[in-house]
Order: sequence, then C-alpha cells, then structure tokens
Amino acid sequence: MLQSGRPAAGTLIVVSPFDGRELDQIPTAGLDHVEDALIVANDTFRNRSKWLSIPERLNILEKTAHIMSSQIEELTMLAASEGGKPLADSRAEVVRAIDGVRLCGETLRSHHGNVIPLGTTPATTGRLAFTQKEPIGVVVAVSAFNHPLNLIVHQVTPAVATGCPAIVKPAGDTPLSCLRFVEILREAGLPNEYCQVAIANDMATAEKLVTDSRVSFFSFIGSAKVGWMLRSKLSPGTRCALEHGGVAPLIIAPPYDEEAAMAAILKGGFYHAGQVCVSVQRVYAPGKTAAKLAKTLAERASELNVGAPELESTQVGPIIRPQEVERIASWVDEAVTEGATLLCGGKKLPNNCYAPTVLLNPSPQSKISLQEVFGPVVCVYSYESLDKAVADANSLPVSFQAAVFSNDINVATSLYHALDASAVMINDHTAFRDDVMPFAGLRESGLGVGGIPYTMEDMQIDKMLVIKKLVQ
Repeated sequence: MLQSGRPAAGTLIVVSPFDGRELDQIPTAGLDHVEDALIVANDTFRNRSKWLSIPERLNILEKTAHIMSSQIEELTMLAASEGGKPLADSRAEVVRAIDGVRLCGETLRSHHGNVIPLGTTPATTGRLAFTQKEPIGVVVAVSAFNHPLNLIVHQVTPAVATGCPAIVKPAGDTPLSCLRFVEILREAGLPNEYCQVAIANDMATAEKLVTDSRVSFFSFIGSAKVGWMLRSKLSPGTRCALEHGGVAPLIIAPPYDEEAAMAAILKGGFYHAGQVCVSVQRVYAPGKTAAKLAKTLAERASELNVGAPELESTQVGPIIRPQEVERIASWVDEAVTEGATLLCGGKKLPNNCYAPTVLLNPSPQSKISLQEVFGPVVCVYSYESLDKAVADANSLPVSFQAAVFSNDINVATSLYHALDASAVMINDHTAFRDDVMPFAGLRESGLGVGGIPYTMEDMQIDKMLVIKKLVQ
C-alpha cells in the first residue's frame, strides 16, 4: 500500500500459526519503496495546504468507527486466523479497537493549548502569549503481532487524529489486519498519503525507515533488544515511544477473595497463550498457602480448552511461531531440572500449541524467573514475609504493570507504594488495561507513555504565539 509504482521487493507468505495454511501473499518493500514513502509523507507534512482540518479528521474517525462496527465478525476472523488469539478474545480486541478509534475523536475534540502567564514582570508587560496544538511531523510506527488490529489502532489512529502522515510497519506474522484497517481509513476518506504501509523485506530496510532524518516520531512495540537498538540509531530530533515486555508480578496478601484471585490469575496468565507484555508470570503467595493455591490453579489451567483460534470453544490458541514453542519448552524443562515442581502442562501440543503450565517455586536463577516467557506459563513462589515478596518482585531490570490481591486496604496501598511498577492493579490481574489509561514500561520495559490520549500528546507540539502591544 505504498505510494509507489515500483515492483515489489519480494513476497511475504502469511500463514496461520495454528495449522500453517496459507492465508495470503503480500508484496514487500525495499529501500527504494521506503524512500518513496518518506518523500510522500514528508512532502505532505511540509505542504501546509495539504493539512487536514480538525473537522475533516473527526469525520474520517467517525466513518472509520462506523465501517469497523459493520464488519466486526470479518475483522475478528481475520485477526484470529493470522494471530492465533481465540475467537472470543479476538472479538473483544476488535470491539476495543473500534472504541479506540472513537476515543481518538473524543480526545481530539478536547485537546487545547494554554495561556502563558506573561505580564507578571516589567520585561513582559504588554505581551499576550498562548499555545495551540500542531502535528509533530512524519510518524513511523513499528508494531507487534500479539494484537494485530488493536496495536495498529493504538499507533496509527492517533497520527490520523493529530494530522501526522504515518508510515506503519506491521509485524511480519500478522500484517493482514493492519492492511485491512488502512483500507478502512481510506474508505472513510483519509487521503492515501496520510497512511502508508511498509512491510520491509529485511532489517536494513526497516532500519532505514525508522532512522531517516525526516521521521519526527517513532512508535515501537516489540522486543527490548530491537527497540533499544533502533532508538540508539534515531536521527537527532526524532522523538520516540518504546513498549517492550515485563515479567509481571502478582502478590497475594491475606485476607483476600480466593475465587476472584484464581479467576484473575487464570485469565491474566493464559489469555492469548500468555503472549501479552503484561501477562501474569510471577505469583507470590504466603508460604503456608502457596502450594494449595498453585495446585488449584493447575487444576483450573488443565481444564482450559486448547485448540484452533477460529472456534468459539477455544480458550487458549497457538504460539505464534514453532521456534517460540521450542524456546518455551526449553525454559520450562530447565526450570524443572533446576528444582521447580511441575503441576500441570509442561508439554508441546500439536499445531504450535503449548499446554497451559503451572510451576511451583522455580529457582530465582532459572530463565523462567528472570525473563519474559511470552507463553502460557505461570510461576507460583512462596514467601515468608511481604517485604521479601516485594523485594523479589522488584528484583528484575524490567518494570511494567503489577497486581495485588488483598481485602486489607492498608496492606494493598502499602504494596502499591512499594512495588516498582508504572501501574498496580488491586484485586485484578496485571494485564488489565483500558486505552484511556497511561501504559508505560519502566527501565528496560520501555520509554514514554502509551495509551491513546498520551500518544496523541506525543504526536503534537505546543506552538506558541506571543503578541506585543504596540505603543501608539
């Protein structure tokens, strides 16, 4: 979907992660295509006569949400087929994406500048100053596979709302939802030059797209290794937001609602087969009850229906790639060898699936305790004091969302203050999110703040006007 008549650099074959069937063949972009795209985007931004007015942008957003609302089932099946998230969860993703488009419009209506308090000193007397919002410039968005529609909405729709020309590179595993969303934007009236898709044929092409001096804002969702590497190569002046992963902790602090906690851990740990950057991975429970909690969790996890993502009955779908299944299996096997008790799962299943797995008391030095597993594995650790649980929860170089289960408000708020996290959920799982909320990885987990209102703020500048009263 680049604005270029050049032949494709190659072809990307998109397959189902569950059964490997071919879903589509997509042309890929090379260095020349990226250069063409950057020229188009930059010329669009530099020519202010091409800027879209706020009413025009609002109209496009309203029409986009309307079109998407009429195609919920089609968009759901597309996302489930290419990404492997079960149908019910993919449907929830589509509904959330529609709400995200609407939220962009609502946020745009409320965006405003500020009056600057001049006239408070002799030097500023007779002057009036205020700011207004303007688009920052060309936005390049590099996205991840695990929410193939909603992540694109998070990254691209704020650019549309703020008037920034965008070039988006979807994950190679899941480009189809992105392509369809951009088609819908164009059906809704967005000029083609305001959103282009570049499916890079290699890393050099992707790096050229990201690091070019014409890029004003870089939005990245994906691995920390790639994100921090690209950030180090950004052109001077390019702003960025990076969203990586975590190893999310959840602390159980009695008294608490056992059934509510179990349901939350089950959902937060095994939703989308654990392929969520804030998925519940580390559960800290009091020493006397940890084994019982882990056993109950394992019993519930064993009952989850693992299978084809296109089926309504499926609760846990496939892992995105075969090599990731092998990695998850090796981490679990290593943890068991190093002393963890395997309570359920721990085995590869047909069709790129991995059985929901619960481990009790893995070694603190096992990979499963130190790194994001990005798979359907939950580890339960026993603790003897809350201070030790907090210390263990805070011990890693990653920091994102955390959770606490407790009916004691004093304990809950104390843990909120003590946990190293950008958000702490009380009596809910770590993966809870609404797009109006800030969403920020700290330390190695990311840079900047996601969430639609915050992303829109990043994609704009505050342009100041100063008026001096002329003496007659």
